[in-house]
Amino acid sequence: MIHPKNVPLSLYIHLPWCAQKCPYCDFNSHEGFSDSYQEPYVNALLADLEFQVGWVAGRSLETIFIGGGTPSLFTGMWIDRILSGVARVITISRSAEITLECNPGSAEIARFRDYRSAGVTRLSIGVQSFDNAALAQLGRIHSGEEARNALVYADKAGFNHWNIDLMHGLPGQNPEGARDDIGEALSLSAGHISRYQLTVERNTRFWSSPPALPNEDTLAQIEGTGDALLLDAGFSQYEVSAFCRSGNECRHNMNYWTFGDYLGVGAGAHGKLSLKDGTIIRTQRTRSPLDYLNQALTTDFASPTLQMISADDLPAEFAMNVLRLPHGVPLAYFAERTGLPESTLKQRAKKALAQGWLADWENGRFVTTPLGFTFLDSVLATLL
Repeated sequence: MIHPKNVPLSLYIHLPWCAQKCPYCDFNSHEGFSDSYQEPYVNALLADLEFQVGWVAGRSLETIFIGGGTPSLFTGMWIDRILSGVARVITISRSAEITLECNPGSAEIARFRDYRSAGVTRLSIGVQSFDNAALAQLGRIHSGEEARNALVYADKAGFNHWNIDLMHGLPGQNPEGARDDIGEALSLSAGHISRYQLTVERNTRFWSSPPALPNEDTLAQIEGTGDALLLDAGFSQYEVSAFCRSGNECRHNMNYWTFGDYLGVGAGAHGKLSLKDGTIIRTQRTRSPLDYLNQALTTDFASPTLQMISADDLPAEFAMNVLRLPHGVPLAYFAERTGLPESTLKQRAKKALAQGWLADWENGRFVTTPLGFTFLDSVLATLL
């Protein structure tokens, strides 16, 4: 039986607008932002939270992540209104990590200071590259210089923690160009860099008109060179696409990857919650920002779409999250966060263990071997 109060709880807040939709982006983001949306959307977010907060009564938030879209389109006043409103309906831990995603194109020292005053403790800055030609091919609306400035502004505004998002495997990119991006990121880093390979996803402009990407050999060189630079700089890979110096892990993302709980509010937001009756549910709101606003303005919020995670699906759901971590998690987390006995996971994992993809249970952890981490998709397929 799950005891929800033993499962860490986070809050994800989705602000869905961007100044311009990037051609590679398949996230729930939308063009057409207007300043006039800020007040009604913030009111909708808080009404949404008030509807859902009964499911987590008596629990407190360990982390908050304001993502998008481009949340930094919203001024500090409205971010303050959001966080103040959250604090009125649910306890926020005094040591909570509160992250806000931002685009270098909307970076200003004054705006960053306002976010800091509102209670934001960490920024996640979507740099992607410092090379102007690469940024243009990605459809980004900021320059390399604006990206550098944004990172300097974060420091001057009083932030001690920020993440730099970088992409690699860009159109026409070679290992030298990728190395230059990492070198610049390291020189301006506060200890956390997320590094993603550009992939062409359905429902994007790149899908219908794909760019010429580096071949597999070049991609392998780019990835290997980049990993080596990060490791040499004292960073470690603590998640599939995240590197940091010790103590700079993103606590919000770690809660996802350790199968913690999270409320999700905003257009298209997802949540995962452990309920007092022992069931685990997933929640989802409508993806359309205008539909979301209309629901909030015309009626009391109805329930988000709910889906119960069945006992049969829980081992795979658990594994898909925790095995993103090269160091895995304590085996005891499985029973604590699914309500099922450890033997259920061990039975499901027999094939992966026999293949040498999982470490032996004697270490007390559910974790891949280095070989298993390399072939993570194959490992997960055996657990379905």
